[in-house]
Amino acid sequence: MLWYILKLVILLPLIGGLAWASLKFAKRMEGKFGTSTGTRSVKIVETQMLSPSLRLAVIEFRGREILVSASKAGLVPLAEAPARASDAPAEE
Repeated sequence: MLWYILKLVILLPLIGGLAWASLKFAKRMEGKFGTSTGTRSVKIVETQMLSPSLRLAVIEFRGREILVSASKAGLVPLAEAPARASDAPAEE
């Protein structure tokens, strides 16, 4: 019984530390596998969950905003419009 508790006391923090280190490493490496210029051509502007398996998303791509439906089956484009100016003041 003492051997089991000793292994638990040693291995539990070790496993927790390895999990934390792998998350930190993944976060650091996340930006390195993107585009080489550092700017992305696709940006998710907004998402709205309709049901557990269905979500609406507004995606900005090349100066256009595209409304898509995202489900387990894939993405379906629903509408398209010119992109809104991001630096315009909000109306009250």
